[in-house]
Amino acid sequence: MKQEVYCQSCGMPMASEDLFGTNADQSKSEDYCCYCYKDGAFLQQCTMEEMVDFCLDMQQDSGMYSNREEAKAQMMEWFITLRRWAGEQ
Repeated sequence: MKQEVYCQSCGMPMASEDLFGTNADQSKSEDYCCYCYKDGAFLQQCTMEEMVDFCLDMQQDSGMYSNREEAKAQMMEWFITLRRWAGEQ
């Protein structure tokens, strides 16, 4: 069984090869998605909280959450475990 891989910046599942970002040498990044990471650099210079707010905005109409504040609190707890944000508070 294949283990699910999540972007270590935005938490998006990277279910197919085309969703993986690229390193400076154009190899596929095993850690970051194509929306967060390209050519070995992050595409957004933001804080973890700004990334969480951006992700919540993108999911707003999806029905994934009914209470934004609860969803944000849960995402903040999860994002702190992602490599890009590890150690931020």
